Amino acid sequence: MTRRLVAAAWCLSSLATGFTAWSQTGPAQVKAIVQHVLVSNQAYMKSHGPQHFKAFADAQHPRITVVTCSDSRVQMHAFDTSPDNDLFVIRDIGNQIVTCEGSVDYGVHHLHTPVLLIIGHVRCGAIQAAMGDFSSEPASIKRELDTLTIKKGGGWLEEVKANVNAQVKVALAKFAEDVKEGKLTVIGAVYDFADDLKQGRGRLVLINVNGDTDPAKVKVLTTPEK
Repeated sequence: MTRRLVAAAWCLSSLATGFTAWSQTGPAQVKAIVQHVLVSNQAYMKSHGPQHFKAFADAQHPRITVVTCSDSRVQMHAFDTSPDNDLFVIRDIGNQIVTCEGSVDYGVHHLHTPVLLIIGHVRCGAIQAAMGDFSSEPASIKRELDTLTIKKGGGWLEEVKANVNAQVKVALAKFAEDVKEGKLTVIGAVYDFADDLKQGRGRLVLINVNGDTDPAKVKVLTTPEK
C-alpha cells in the first residue's frame, strides 16, 4: 500500500473505534487526527474539482448570514448541501448576536445577505450551563454565559427555543431599518439531532420569522411554491 493509502486506512480504522478515542492525548492520537483532516480534504478536492473553487476565488456572495452554536454536532452540511459561497457562518457558544456582533454586521451590511438565520440546537451545553451554577468556569466562559437570558430551573428545550427567540429580538432591534425596508429577513430555528421535537433526527425546525412565532405563519415560509 502507498503511504497515502496507509494513512487513509489508519484514519478509517481509528474512526471505526468511535470518536471517544480522540479524547485520548499523545503524539499518535494527534497524528491520527491530522491525517484524518488531510485525507478528508484530499477527498473533498477530488470530488469537487478546480472549477468549483474558481467560481468564488475572487469574491464571496453568500445568501445567508448564519449565527449558530459552536457545538461540534451542528454542521452546515445539515442545512446546505453546498455551503461554499452560500453561507457566511458565525459561531459562538449559545448562538448569540452580542458576542459576535462585528461578524454579524459584516454579513448583513457588507455582504448584503437577504437572510439572517439564527440556529439554536437541542441539548445545548451553553443553555444547560446558563441554567445552573457556572461560577467556577473561567472568566472568558462566564462572560459569554452571562449574556444569555435564561430562566434558572426551567426545562432546557424550552430555554433553547426561548434563546433563539431572544436572539431574533436582538437582531430585529439592531437591523430594524433593513427589515422594515425588506432588505433583510431574520429567521430563528432549532436544529434537532436527537428527535427531541419529534419531527425526525437531523431536522431544522423554523420557529420564528421576523419576530413572529405563530406556527401557521412560520409554515407559510416553509411551504414550497406550487
